[in-house]
Amino acid sequence: MVEYRIDELAQSAGTTVRNIRSYQDRGLLPPPRLRGRVGLYDDAHLARLRLIGQMLERGYTLANISDLVAAWEAGRDVGAVLGLEQVLTDPWTDEIPGWATYEELVAAFGLDTAPDEIEERLRRAVELGLVEPDGDRFRVPSPRLLHVGAELVAGGVPLEAVLEIADEIRRDCEVIANRFVDLVDTHVLKDADLLGADAGRVSEVIRRMRPLVQMVVNPFVARGMEQRVRAELGDKLEVLMAEERADGRVGDPAV
Repeated sequence: MVEYRIDELAQSAGTTVRNIRSYQDRGLLPPPRLRGRVGLYDDAHLARLRLIGQMLERGYTLANISDLVAAWEAGRDVGAVLGLEQVLTDPWTDEIPGWATYEELVAAFGLDTAPDEIEERLRRAVELGLVEPDGDRFRVPSPRLLHVGAELVAGGVPLEAVLEIADEIRRDCEVIANRFVDLVDTHVLKDADLLGADAGRVSEVIRRMRPLVQMVVNPFVARGMEQRVRAELGDKLEVLMAEERADGRVGDPAV
């Protein structure tokens, strides 16, 4: 069995002696075995330190980690809890972010206006999360959204109107997301033991939600578009035909 003095343990774990002492004070790390006045640590301590480091990187607080360690030491299934956390932090899309230069964005959206107007449009796009400045280029979290915007602009919709509707749709989608989360919170999370036996069940429900959200939203959007486009174009065609008949350019439709 490998033994470590505290400075050797800190180096092997990629942390500091001060952190090790702090973790011990919080009960996150078992005390060392004493040989005279020297504290000796082993591989179990090293593994615990590495686990703590990984959990801190994933956003856990020391208080969260303390609760999980206590649950593990009490024989509870911490693996299920970590699995739940993984489900919560995994992205809800398989889309891979892209990159674009300033010149590429200008070309894609036909930004041939004054420089100050271009900067204002880019600022608005950044504010909506469509692009993110990163050095001398822009990170694009969703290339699909950027493509939709570029296609609308190419079809004749002003960029300002595209950005405005993007903001409105974003807020509409937040309402939909809140409704789904409230549904699960009310019927699944309420009174659930997330540090115990219910962690696995909640993880499974959240996994099932991923495809279900799009499966529910897409048909409603498609149906709404069908109805609205038919009604809107039908009304406009009816007006145009009425004007044509009034001008004598077309005859009355056969009865």
